[in-house]
Formats: sequence, C-alpha cells, structure tokens
Amino acid sequence: MSTDSLFKRAEELASDAERVTRAKLRKVSLPGGLTLGLITLDNGEDHTKPNTFGFGSLLALSTAIDEAIADETITAIGVTGKPFILAAGADLTSIQSGGPDAVRTIAQLGHAVFRKLGEGGKPSFGFINGLALGGGLEVALHCTYRTVMDSAPALGLPEVMLGLVPGWGGAYLVPNLLGADKAVTLAIENPLNNGKTLNGQQAFDFGLADAVFGGVDFLEQSLLWAGKVLSGDVVVERPEVDRGAAWDAAIARAEGIVAAKTGGASPAAKQAIELIAGARDADRDAGFAAEDDALEAMSRTPELIASMYSFDLVQKRAKRPAGAPDRSLARPVTKVGIVGAGLMASQLALLFVRRLKVPVVLTDLDQERADKGVAYVHAELDKLLAKGRSNQDKTNRLKALVTGSMDQSVAFEGADFVIEAVFEEMSVKKQVFAAVEKVVSPECVLATNTSSLSITEMAADLEHPERVVGFHFFNPVAVMPLLEIVKGDKTDDPTLATAFGTGKGLGKTTILVKDSPSFIVNRLLGRFMGEVAKIADEGTPIAVVDSAFAGVAPMPPYVLLSLVGPAIALHNNETLLRAFPDRFYVSENLRRVVEAGRRSFYGADGAIDPEVAALLVQPESPVVKTADEVREQTLSALADEAQRMLDEGVVAAPEDLDLAMITGAGFSFWNGGLTMLLDIAGISEKVNGKRFH
Repeated sequence: MSTDSLFKRAEELASDAERVTRAKLRKVSLPGGLTLGLITLDNGEDHTKPNTFGFGSLLALSTAIDEAIADETITAIGVTGKPFILAAGADLTSIQSGGPDAVRTIAQLGHAVFRKLGEGGKPSFGFINGLALGGGLEVALHCTYRTVMDSAPALGLPEVMLGLVPGWGGAYLVPNLLGADKAVTLAIENPLNNGKTLNGQQAFDFGLADAVFGGVDFLEQSLLWAGKVLSGDVVVERPEVDRGAAWDAAIARAEGIVAAKTGGASPAAKQAIELIAGARDADRDAGFAAEDDALEAMSRTPELIASMYSFDLVQKRAKRPAGAPDRSLARPVTKVGIVGAGLMASQLALLFVRRLKVPVVLTDLDQERADKGVAYVHAELDKLLAKGRSNQDKTNRLKALVTGSMDQSVAFEGADFVIEAVFEEMSVKKQVFAAVEKVVSPECVLATNTSSLSITEMAADLEHPERVVGFHFFNPVAVMPLLEIVKGDKTDDPTLATAFGTGKGLGKTTILVKDSPSFIVNRLLGRFMGEVAKIADEGTPIAVVDSAFAGVAPMPPYVLLSLVGPAIALHNNETLLRAFPDRFYVSENLRRVVEAGRRSFYGADGAIDPEVAALLVQPESPVVKTADEVREQTLSALADEAQRMLDEGVVAAPEDLDLAMITGAGFSFWNGGLTMLLDIAGISEKVNGKRFH
C-alpha cells in the first residue's frame, strides 16, 4: 500500500469513539541559538486516562512531525507527554472492531508515522516524562536520543500478555539497540511475568534511555541536555550489539521461558520469538514489515479476542465494580487500626500508610510484637528510600504515621476503619471483634482479612453486625491487585461503600462477593488443587500433573502449593470440604506433608524433595493419566464450580470470576481469565451444556 493510500485508509477507519491524543508543536529555544520543535502528546484528560494512539491520534502526530521537519528554523524534534504520561500504547477499543484490515492498517500507519522521527532528516529526542507502554515506548525508541524521568512508574512492551506483539518497531528496534537478550526480557519475559514493567531509573539502567533526570524540572533538564548533545558537548555512546552466540543464546532462553509459561499455547509469545530472531539480519523495512504481518496474524486468533475481553475487564469493569453501593454513602477514613502485627498485618500497615497517608496503628498481645510490626514497616520504607522511590521528607512523614500498641482502647481511639489479620480461626476472630467493638465508635468499619471464613458468622454476636465486612487481600499484598470485598448477611451499604472507597484508595481492583466459603479465588483454586491432588494421589506422578497446566495456570500447581504454603492450602480445602463434601477433596498426602512441617514439595534443586517423596503414600493400583487427561479433568471440575458459583450468586457475572482470576491468581490475559478459556476449549458446553459467554 502506498503512503498516500495508507493515510487515506486510516482517515476512513478513524472513529468518533476514539479519544484523540493531540500533538501540540511549539518552538523551544536551546542554548547556542538552536531551536527545538517540541511535540506534546495530550488527550485533554487527567493522568487517570492516559494518552493512546488510534488512527486519529497517529494522524495528528504525523501532521505535527511534518510541520517540524518542514520548518527550516527548527534544528531538532522532541516528543513528550502530558504530566506523568507519555502514552499507554494503541487505543485498542477504537480498532478491535475493525478486524484484520484495521489491525494491519494501524500497524503500517504507526510505523510510517514513528519512522519520521528517526528518518526525517532531523535529530529527534524522546523525553519520557511518565508512563510509556507499548506504542508509548516505541514512539520514543524511534527517536535518535531518549531521556527518562527517574520516577516514571512503568515502561515496557506488554503486548505478548495481551495476545499481541510489539508492532510499531519494538520487536526490531530493541534487539538492535540493546541486544537480543534484553529484548527477550522486555518483550517476552516481563509480559509473561504478570506484565512486569520497569520504572524510570530501571529503564535507564537497562539502556532504554541515554540520560535520566528527576524532579519537577525534568523537561527543562532534558532540553538543556538535548542542547548539549546537538552542540557536541555531550556525546552519546552505545555498546556494540553481539550478533553471534549471544543472540542464539537469547533465543534459546526465550524458547525456554515461553515453553514454561505458556506450554506453547500463546501464538503471540511464539511470534515474538520469531520477530526477535529475525531482527538480527533484517533491515528496517523487512523488520517492520514482519511486525505488520505478525500483528495481522494475531488479530485472527481466538487468543486476541480473549485478550481484548480481559483488557476490557481490567480497564472498565474493574473501575465500576458490579453491585457496589453509591459512592456518596462512603465515610471518610482518617485513621486505620490493625489487629495483629505479624507479617500479613505489617504488609497491610505498609500499604495503608503509603496509599492513604493516614495514621495507622498496629496492635498485638504485647508491646514487643507491636514494635516488631512497626519496625518492619519502617524498614520497608527505608528500602524504598534507598531505591530512590521516595525522598527523606516523605519517608519521615510516613514513618511518623505508623505506631504500635498493646492497648486497643488507646490505639483505636478515633479510628474509622479497623482490620484484623490474626489466626484463621473463627473463635479467635470473633473474640477479636468483640474486644474491638467495645473501644471503637458505632460507625467504625470492622474489616476482616479472612480468606475463607463466614463474615455473617463472624459478626453474629456483635452489637453492630452491619459494620462488619470482608476485606480479603492476596499475597504479596503490595503486588497482587485483587481485593475481594465480602458482604455479610447484615453488612449495610455505608459499610460496603466505605470498603469500596478504601479499596480504591489503596489502588486495588475490588470485586463484590457474596458471603460464601472461600469467596472467589480460593474457592476456584481449592477445586483446582483438590482435583489435582486427587489425580496425584491416585497414581499420576506429580511431574506429569505439573506439566499439564502450562499456558493455563500462571505456574504448575505443586509449585503454587509451595508458594501459598501447604498448611494454608490444606486449611482452605478442609473449609471447602465441610461446606461442599460432595465435590471437594482433601489429600491425605498433603496432610502428611503439613504434619511433617514441610513448606514445599520441591527442593532447592527444583526436583521433588526426597524427604517429601518418602511421605507420600502410593495406591496399590495406581491410575496414571496423561497430561492432556489431567488438564481435561481439572478444567472440567473448574467449569462445574464456576457455574455453581454463578447459580449461587457468589458474584454478579462470569466477568467477575475472570477479573478475580486474572488479578488475584495471575491467570493469563490471552486466555480471558477462566470462563473464556473454558468456552474456547469447548469444556463449558461439555460440562454445563452451555457457554459462559
């Protein structure tokens, strides 16, 4: 397609639904009498709605670049974004309905526009002043030079996680700039590691930027630096890329990562490997054409449909939780109390103080334990300071907000929100809330971090059971996005609204859950792990069982068991067995491992621990299944459980189950979480007689 035809087709495909990112060109005088044409990307919204690139946005950027190139008074071109945001990549919602034709067109258009920055005849600078993901990073990669703000929160190429590939130059430019191994990390390993990204300082250390600056004057410092580059006072040197054995080793590493993480079930991951491998010998035209072909191919896969579904869940449904009360009912939270000062309680204290910036008081049975919890929070804040993620003044202020006490009557005075994080035993939790209720106001929310116990029963003996709510986090608290908010039979709307408002303030994805055993994620994982354990107990080797779920679960089930902790998994399944004895299973082998005090089925060498293996009782007549049979049986059990949960009203819709499994259990975007995976595999209809969607 000719350039003129490409731009004409793009204009035809441009949609009124797109929130267009404008490209505002202005002239900036640099030292030495030089003039830089600075293009600022801005969609007119605040930082909660990032700049994106749809057809209209790319056409606007193209016009601005053309004007800068044509202006003889402009020596160089710079691109930056609105405050805190460069760009978050493609506007997926505006192009997904156009099918493969729209995908190929926008792929070619992105290449055509971005290439003007690197090949337009004038030096160019990408000033990465905040978030830069996918196309947001690629627009900077096309520039001759790059600076980055040290506090930029997220830089990366997450496309593989979305069932796509870096399609606007990333798969070609990164390996040729930094080498194949770093390209594998950025474009394959990080996306498959729950969408891991780099912050600004890390991106500079990684080699994505030539200079790093901090503070409110980032742009001014970047412009001064650009002037020095143009005058020759600063010379940017980049390491030579190893195109021999190191490239081959990188591709081999990528193949191992993809096999382990996806089991070959992600077309995008395999395609990304091919693009990086081909970038060694291809010129730009060939490399970019390969990206165009790959993106169009991905647009024809069911994985992309599932990915767009997942993306919509995380971007839209997560922001408007189904069933949440009116926000106006929420009460302000100006002080938080925490019952317990162990590891979970200390993690909660760290999260609350960092996000809400209100006083947080840890309490425990004695002052020594409370002080230990406070010391943990202080140490973690010091680590953030040492990493450059905070400053001394902020660190001191946050430290001052965290205190510890053994006297709840003093500690919880004026508290609006008290959360317990004590032993997972109903009698213990009821005692805790009975004591707390005596020393807090009637409006103070009493939240429990229980992972499986009944909220209704926990609140039953209280004078004000209406202010008790489930507030279930996932480990590690700072990393996992999901927060299950559980409504007891008597939980009132102001309490729920306060819980949702607090969860939002903590930066979590919140989902309303009916009070039911183990709620969402732990119930589904309980059925999953129970089925897996039954298959292993009947005679299928653990190695075969673990190999069955690559591309389904984020990690093999017995590896997950080691991460969660055998004792916690056993407790969860015992709770579920009591509630649903007809279909949940408790493994006696797992019980033996827990009673022996073992915390993992695996040793340091990655093999099954021989001492654990000696604990496992083998059946007299073993039934050995293949990996395919293991996967089919387990997914069938999950299809059954998911439908039962919907029938019981545990959540409002299948979308909530999927959002929970993506954000709380790390299930893949390109599978669509759980129910979409079951639909695509044909298991939903086989088990339930109907699809979930």
